[in-house]
Amino acid sequence: MDVIDLMPDVAADRHEISFRLSGHHSEVACAITREALEAQFWLPKDADQVGMLKAFADGQRRIIAVAERKLRLRPGEPVRLKADDVQIRR
Repeated sequence: MDVIDLMPDVAADRHEISFRLSGHHSEVACAITREALEAQFWLPKDADQVGMLKAFADGQRRIIAVAERKLRLRPGEPVRLKADDVQIRR
C-alpha cells in the first residue's frame, strides 16, 4: 500500500484528518480522529490545523501501518482510526 494523498486534509470541524491509501488497483478513504492524535501523537487540545498536520506527519509511519492492518481485515472498506486503534500495547 502507498499513501497517494500527499496532502492529508483536515476536516472543517477539525475532528479528523483524511488521507487515501492505494494498492492492488484500488484506493481507500482513510481518516484518523483528532482524539487519536491527542491521545497517541501528543497533539495539544487547542491545536489548529497546522498543529494537526504536524502531529499527523510526525506519526505518519505508524498511522499508515495501522491503517494498512485494518484495511487487510476489511478490504475495500473505508478506514477510520480511533485512539484505541493506534495505542501501543505492551
